Amino acid sequence: MNKTNFIPSSVQLCKRGFDLISAGIALLLLSPLFPILALLIKLDSPGPIIFKQQRIGQVTDRYVSFFWMYKFRSMREDAEEKSGPVWASATDTRVTKIGKFLRKTRLDELPQLINIIKGDMSLIGPRPERPGMYPQLENAIPYFTERTYGVRPGVTGMAQVLQGYTDTVDQARDKVAFDHAYALSLFDVLSWFKTDLRILWMTVSVVVLKKGQ
Repeated sequence: MNKTNFIPSSVQLCKRGFDLISAGIALLLLSPLFPILALLIKLDSPGPIIFKQQRIGQVTDRYVSFFWMYKFRSMREDAEEKSGPVWASATDTRVTKIGKFLRKTRLDELPQLINIIKGDMSLIGPRPERPGMYPQLENAIPYFTERTYGVRPGVTGMAQVLQGYTDTVDQARDKVAFDHAYALSLFDVLSWFKTDLRILWMTVSVVVLKKGQ
């Protein structure tokens, strides 16, 4: 068996169906927020409303997929003009006023529902990383690339809710363990469903309690 086909077809089918239904319902219910957030972002600072950034998606033995991930802009337009790709920190001065609220509540990630519909991402899975960060992380962390082998990256996930944002290599190393633990839960439909429901419940608590960064 090809190592990227370790997920049974029944789990793949159910997971994709759950993604499409969940993203569709979420877009329908949350769509009234989009124009409000867009206006607040525009009034707060100059620049585009939607921020897009290239990320690495699902990896197989034959290819590495790349896609554009969409978010509501939460930083200054020139945030990485001088520094290049760097992680955001807890006290990052590049974050705008409305951006702090968006990141605390994770509302900045709402446009990623479009990425789910397109098939770039899953609702739950490993966080997609930027190509510019990959060489450093691959060299420092064993099995970093394998975290998305056969698994679409997710808007939320076990690593995201249990550890939050990453701003150091050591924290990224801890997250890889959670990502591989999640992959192990995909061996059958019941295990996948129970794990995803638990992660969704924890995600809701992060949003309600504003535990984001």
